[in-house]
Amino acid sequence: MRTIHLIGIGTGNPEHLTLQGIRALNAIDVVFALDKGEAKSGLNAVRRTICERYRERPGCRFVEAPDPERDRRPVDYGLAVDDWHAARAALYEDLIATHLGADEQGAFLVWGDPALYDSTLRILDRVRARGRIDFAVSVVPGITSVQALAASHRIPLHRIGEPVRITTGRRLREAGAVDGATVVMLDGDPRFDGLDPALTIYWGAYLGTPDEILLSGRLGDVADEIRRVRAEARERQGWIMDIYLLVPPET
Repeated sequence: MRTIHLIGIGTGNPEHLTLQGIRALNAIDVVFALDKGEAKSGLNAVRRTICERYRERPGCRFVEAPDPERDRRPVDYGLAVDDWHAARAALYEDLIATHLGADEQGAFLVWGDPALYDSTLRILDRVRARGRIDFAVSVVPGITSVQALAASHRIPLHRIGEPVRITTGRRLREAGAVDGATVVMLDGDPRFDGLDPALTIYWGAYLGTPDEILLSGRLGDVADEIRRVRAEARERQGWIMDIYLLVPPET
């Protein structure tokens, strides 16, 4: 039977790959990757670098395909994501059926960890549910941007005995407030509107790479600087991956 490995590769530093990930990488015949356009070509360049660095035998094929278009400003967010996942499932099915032999092993090299705000597992479940092809799935955990953010700032994520919440920029705006330590991911346009200016923010972009940028401080003092630096970095690189932690004042 075909096997698909989902290998977490961390946040862009090839040394984030675990020993388990290296073993899986050396077992595969094909790496599947989505082409997100010239602006984000650096993402697949990192994947190729990881393969070149850790593969001990030749012959691994690197198969890229254009990522299906996604509505970035939908009226119905849930429906838009479902349509996008359906389009990706059809694409993955074709890629696996065309490029992976019946007894071969393939892989998707997933940014961060496959279990945290990544759709690949859900999409592969859709592919199997369609019934055209069958395959086993293996998941190799990776270093998340949450871990990398805390490590780069040299901070714990939460106070003693307290929880930490992980959410998205969209959900943060819907909530309108922060209740305890909160990590915010996937915020394409961080505005911080309506948030308590006394919050402490720890922000990072391109974590674990030579281009890493870190800023921290009282939100009311550094919010404008973060937005400026973020915009400049995105213009310079053509893309950005960033994350931040918000911590309420101690009472």
